[in-house]
Amino acid sequence: MMRALDLGKSSLGLSSPNPPVGALIEKNGVIIGQGFTQEAGGDHAEVVALRDAGEEAYGATMYVTMEPCSHFGKTPPCTEAVINAGIKEVHMAILDPNPLVNGKGKQSLIDKGIEVYSGENVKEAEDHFQGYFKFVKTGKPLVIVKYAMTLDGKTATRIGDSKWITGAKSRELVHEMRGQMDAILTAPGTIMSDDPRLNARDSNNKPFERQPIRVIVDSHGRTPKDASIFKEPGDIIIFTAGSEAALKYEDMGENVSTFVADDRFGRVNLENVLKKLGDLGVVQLMTEAGGTLIGALFDQELPDQVVVFIGPSLVGGVDAPAPVEGLGLETIKESFQLKDVKVDLLDSDIVVKGLIRSWA
Repeated sequence: MMRALDLGKSSLGLSSPNPPVGALIEKNGVIIGQGFTQEAGGDHAEVVALRDAGEEAYGATMYVTMEPCSHFGKTPPCTEAVINAGIKEVHMAILDPNPLVNGKGKQSLIDKGIEVYSGENVKEAEDHFQGYFKFVKTGKPLVIVKYAMTLDGKTATRIGDSKWITGAKSRELVHEMRGQMDAILTAPGTIMSDDPRLNARDSNNKPFERQPIRVIVDSHGRTPKDASIFKEPGDIIIFTAGSEAALKYEDMGENVSTFVADDRFGRVNLENVLKKLGDLGVVQLMTEAGGTLIGALFDQELPDQVVVFIGPSLVGGVDAPAPVEGLGLETIKESFQLKDVKVDLLDSDIVVKGLIRSWA
């Protein structure tokens, strides 16, 4: 099952809004087929693995990270493919929370005499499917707040220098994370100060074939039209607080879209941003922004997970920016408490990951 979960990682950012499922088929102690869910409208993991196994799938055992679907969507039911292939035994980590599937896929297999086992590596599967769980339950993407800071909690020096707080391995991991996202969330302040490309690249600095959507929250149209982000392939969405700001970018090309999502204070309404991104099939969203936007997200209690890269340096300075600004909380008792915290060391950098809330 852990091998199937590893396969499912290749589906993150690819399969949305479908779940990022991995599957493998084993016979006589040998893996004879494996696969992961393709982009929306493409084959699901079970079908890919069955095709890989071919006729050898008859009488074999399938390990799949989520219950096979049992309904017609853009593709036929996976349960039908499993049954027709002659699979004798199916092990699944978790049931699909989608009401169209929940428990029905499992029962369809049982009704055809297939031995079914569920609940294997549940914790690992729940961690993997957090974005899908939230999407099914709320229609909105999982919000992952990611930032890098020094040991004294600064994201740059007092004059704005931030390259580089963390080392090469940390930056490589960030690109891997970007590649697993459906969208990256940023703001004009970050674009003007750092001029980032915000694409996902491999260790040789080559862009991945699939790129996440770049989402810019820009109330008043401050993002420069000659910024590097507009020169990269992939879609860009700009949310503004008024039609005048949106009109500024109407000549930027087909890959640049604008939406007006204002609140009563003349700013972009972040809750409406998440709703719109959910409507567009965005399941996982990660921040690449400064303290103002991240602070606003926390002020509205929108983040679900946190990933912090801590470099082994101190810069000081009362005017040096912090990673989370905004209004903030009044007492420690009110503070956001991380659960399931994981701490890793990448060369000299510390990486802290944790959940603010679980959607499992």
